Amino acid sequence: MKVREIMSSHVRQISSSAMLSEAADRMRIFDTSVLPVVEHNQVVGTITDRDIIVRAVSAGMDPRTTPVKYAMTPGAACCSEQDDAGKAAAIMKDSHVDRLVVLSPDNGAVGMLSIGDFAVAGAGHLMYETIDRICGSVHSDRQRPRRSPRGDTRRMRKAGTHKRQP
Repeated sequence: MKVREIMSSHVRQISSSAMLSEAADRMRIFDTSVLPVVEHNQVVGTITDRDIIVRAVSAGMDPRTTPVKYAMTPGAACCSEQDDAGKAAAIMKDSHVDRLVVLSPDNGAVGMLSIGDFAVAGAGHLMYETIDRICGSVHSDRQRPRRSPRGDTRRMRKAGTHKRQP
């Protein structure tokens, strides 16, 4: 199965010099949470709704006067529309992302491929394997904290901040 068979082909993109408010408006209008960012018809990154909130608004930037390039994630994870779906899944795993910008042979954005597109296309096994690889590789790099079966109550009692109700 090729990427072009399962991708979302109605990709909306935005210039790196456009304002964040314009990016947010496009996301709202087209019901998406990510836009490829372009300069001179080449993809240079992505901007997500989370980027706008976490990197810009919470840092005090004004979305009406701040260009996208100051909040975008540079260097988008990409694949070719001619790639095999398995290769795209491997790129997602290696890049620790759940979506890719799909490029044409001339490197223009022609679509988006999300991890959910695998399930819709009947390739749910690729979706589950990719999720497992992404999550597994994240958790294998760190030790999970141990939790008391009683939760935080024991620590709260010891600190004197937990009062038992009569």
